[in-house]
Amino acid sequence: MAVEFGGNTYRLVMFDLDDTLAPSKSPLPDEMAAQLRRLLDRGLVCIISGGQFGQFDAQVLSRIGGDPNAANLHLMPTCGTQYVRLGDSGWETVYAEYLSDDEKARTLDILETGAKTLGLWEDDPWGPILEDRGSQITYSALGQSAPVDAKAAWDPDGAKKETLRAYAAERLPDLEVRSGGSTSVDVTRKGIDKAYGARRLMEILGLDTADILFYGDRLDEGGNDRPVADLGITSIAVEGWRDTYAKLDALLSSAG
Repeated sequence: MAVEFGGNTYRLVMFDLDDTLAPSKSPLPDEMAAQLRRLLDRGLVCIISGGQFGQFDAQVLSRIGGDPNAANLHLMPTCGTQYVRLGDSGWETVYAEYLSDDEKARTLDILETGAKTLGLWEDDPWGPILEDRGSQITYSALGQSAPVDAKAAWDPDGAKKETLRAYAAERLPDLEVRSGGSTSVDVTRKGIDKAYGARRLMEILGLDTADILFYGDRLDEGGNDRPVADLGITSIAVEGWRDTYAKLDALLSSAG
């Protein structure tokens, strides 16, 4: 099974999660859950995002995890540093590129020091500012549980995040430091980003770049979805989950 777009046939449809399929750290809206079920009935679906698996569970699996076609769903938490799929005993980790204890300690120290030096450390955040996700360390400026409207207003042009990203990248040359979501900076092992996850998935499933259609809200230069497009994967820019919903509706309706 496959979908057609722009005269091409795609065997797998891949998505970013936050602000592409759902509001940041929120469960899939009913309409989007229904669209993903329609896609799963047709073929393979992958979701790749910066959150850890628990976030995928809360946002995605709680809404569609019991779908009869759930085996078609492939999850890549922490920007593709992990790959999880449905197996005989439930959702199983296929691989995980964990950071070492030393890499974690250095990253946590530099992100905190940098945020405080640059005036980006909040005194009253919504939850932890720094999170160890095993294969990724994430700085969330307003805390892990900040409301969507506060996150949207904090750094609309991305300048604040970029100052911290540059600060940390200079001091962590052996690691990958990049802008994440609207208020976050992510650190992983060197050379690991969403392009790495896409390449690993293609190897495991026997796919090529021409087989994948990707939707993301950060396909701009420097955005955390951009590496997928730079691989040569057909990529569609969206502005929020409602835009994704409308574009998916057109895709699925044209496919019959």
